[in-house]
Amino acid sequence: MGSRMSRSERVAYMTARLVSNPSRLFGLGDFARELGVARSTVSEDLALIRSALAQGAGGIHTLPGAAGGVVYTPRPSSEHLEMIRNELVSELRSPARVLPGGFLYMTDLIFSPRWAEAFGAYFANLFEPCAPDAVVTIETKGIPLALMTARGLGKPLVIIRRNSRVTEGSSVSINYVSGSSSRIQTMSLPRRALEPRGKVVVVDDFLRGGGTASGSRDLLAEFDVEVLGTAVVASTEEPREKLVKDYVSLVEIRQNDDGAIEVVSSAPGLPVS
Repeated sequence: MGSRMSRSERVAYMTARLVSNPSRLFGLGDFARELGVARSTVSEDLALIRSALAQGAGGIHTLPGAAGGVVYTPRPSSEHLEMIRNELVSELRSPARVLPGGFLYMTDLIFSPRWAEAFGAYFANLFEPCAPDAVVTIETKGIPLALMTARGLGKPLVIIRRNSRVTEGSSVSINYVSGSSSRIQTMSLPRRALEPRGKVVVVDDFLRGGGTASGSRDLLAEFDVEVLGTAVVASTEEPREKLVKDYVSLVEIRQNDDGAIEVVSSAPGLPVS
């Protein structure tokens, strides 16, 4: 790099590198060479960063040994997570979002970089203790949410498609019954997408009857992987008996007797199978 940095500049530089690359391993020697300082100086700077991020933004973990280094893991505080949920509820309660049939317009939020990153941080925080090997979603609206979740976990994203594609090689396909429309549909996943006996989490935008989530589980069972749980931005109160049980939803959409739509914050915990 150019001229020698001051300590505050080094701390700002390393913080930006770590926070921009969650779950990526950075060697202490690499930082030392980039900044032109000793490894002991880097360690002292990282202690300051660790202390600052521990206030609610995440954690810094040091891995010992020649191949070790430092890793940043996003861990939003419970207050920040609750703020995300409350802001989402407030946003979805706008009467302009109500669509015919009891649906809410959420596409702009799902494809918003700010909101997708917030949802991903929320889901990554829930699933990180489970140590998943991959994040799975069903095309297409779930992709931004799952991608941000995968980024927060530092794991690959796997996309279940509605139809197999020649460019992805041989695939496994199944038919399933949609819980909301009761129609038979197809989903497909390339055979090379997942390693057997791994653990995955499923992320999607919306859950009504649970047919798609249940179908994805059936498909993933063909790959001999364990589904740790399913996370969605919104779910409906009805039907109460859904085809999947272990799911978490940030908000629940209810329809009152007079037909009015009500949006409420859901339980924050994740029931893991």
